[in-house]
Amino acid sequence: MDFHTASEKAKAFTKKPTDAEFLEFYGLYKQATVGDVNIPAPGALDLKAKAKFDAWSKHKGLSADDAKAAYIAVYQKYAPKYA
Repeated sequence: MDFHTASEKAKAFTKKPTDAEFLEFYGLYKQATVGDVNIPAPGALDLKAKAKFDAWSKHKGLSADDAKAAYIAVYQKYAPKYA
């Protein structure tokens, strides 16, 4: 399975992943497609934006290929539960 296929299938899950699971996908997707976090950290009161920023920034330094491989592994981990 390739990254594009995994990301499209993850978007089509029939059930919504938990917030923690969503953040796993989000952080790896952003690292794979954009690279290291390139936006200023949001304010501490914007909890949703802060969680997304933290999920992305924890993968800082991970190459695009490694992030894609990790995303595919996360997809395969959760697909039986949500597909």
